[in-house]
Amino acid sequence: MSDNNFKLRNGGGCLCCHGCGRQDRQLNTYDWLADIPGNNEDQEMVEVQFKNTRKGYFRNSNHLKLAKGDIVAVEANPGHDIGVVTLTGKLVPLQMQKANLKSDVEIKRIYRKAKPVDMDKYNEAKAREHSTMIESRQIAKDLNLQMKIGDVEYQGDGNKAIFYYIADERVDFRQLIKVLAEAFHVRIEMKQIGARQEAGRIGGIGPCGRELCCATWMTNFISVSTGAARIQDISLNPQKLAGQCAKLKCCLNYEIDSYVESQRKLPSKELELETTSGTFYFAKADILKGEIMYSSDKNILANTVTIPAKRAFEIINMNKRGEKPDNLLSTDHQRNNAKPIDLVEQESLTRFDKHKSSNKKKKKKGNNKPQPQAAANVPQEPKAANANENRRQENKKPNKQHNRPQRKQNNHEKQGNKPTQEEKNQA
Repeated sequence: MSDNNFKLRNGGGCLCCHGCGRQDRQLNTYDWLADIPGNNEDQEMVEVQFKNTRKGYFRNSNHLKLAKGDIVAVEANPGHDIGVVTLTGKLVPLQMQKANLKSDVEIKRIYRKAKPVDMDKYNEAKAREHSTMIESRQIAKDLNLQMKIGDVEYQGDGNKAIFYYIADERVDFRQLIKVLAEAFHVRIEMKQIGARQEAGRIGGIGPCGRELCCATWMTNFISVSTGAARIQDISLNPQKLAGQCAKLKCCLNYEIDSYVESQRKLPSKELELETTSGTFYFAKADILKGEIMYSSDKNILANTVTIPAKRAFEIINMNKRGEKPDNLLSTDHQRNNAKPIDLVEQESLTRFDKHKSSNKKKKKKGNNKPQPQAAANVPQEPKAANANENRRQENKKPNKQHNRPQRKQNNHEKQGNKPTQEEKNQA
């Protein structure tokens, strides 16, 4: 089977292997148009990725045959830069629209595929990045600038360096640029990034067990507030709500629209339900399930009752008419209120210990087998009243060791008295 016909099978269809890119790069995009005929012929625009999350779109003016993973030399200002091709074909114009690139922006071009000479310069420049970052941090500290230089990226030819920094307020780094240019003898460019962008550049694993969203697919960062946590009834614990960037997790905004829509179907928290047995107050609600828990005490949970939102609206309408039900639960709900049986036993914490206990019970049953009736009918000797009687009984008992050889002799005598087979035949 050739590589062109290879398909990755899954439950809903198949995935083309050419649509997958290298998984060791951030913001990786699956090319879902890779298996369309004629997709490879359209290579006018190419997506090229540089260090971490920096991407760019370039024009293939020389009509080079490029594929994912090819290292190319692209136009830069000044000189050239080295990057990796991450996307080709008809999906590139759609990605450019998603990136909101303006039509009047001048698109740079691809020079060639990287040569060994280009790679040598590129590797030399990359080797200086860490030491440059450490020195630049010390320089910024000496100038008393309230900023943190998080990363340094050298251009492929080593003529330019981009310094990524984080600052809460506006920083005047004009003096810093002069000092950095004199220290490293390259062209300096400063780029301010946020805490979320820095986490995306570094990468990592989130508490959900998956790679960070900001390092895989998220490019636009929307502000997140604690109101999103309140709407979803999430406890306001800073350690659980904060991500690796020390900001509120971006995933708090993912399901907020569903919660807002579901919350509109629930009654107000301020409404009280009156029954013949007393007044019930709102305690908490399961928004997505549509159930509400009411308590007979306003301050603590007491005599709690959980009812669906439909039943709550029925009681509210009855109270408006001056009527009071006997209890919060309806007759139909009382019948179906039996606790469901967990047949799979997925919720039981001791589901794996039951087999061990059953084996122990079987062993106990095996040890408690009934003894034969002959042994059961043997009368037991009465217990001695005191220690003296026990001693007398021990003295009266015959010595078993002396009787053993006599029993053996008697057995031999009994065996000798038995008639042989020949005597039986003669008789």
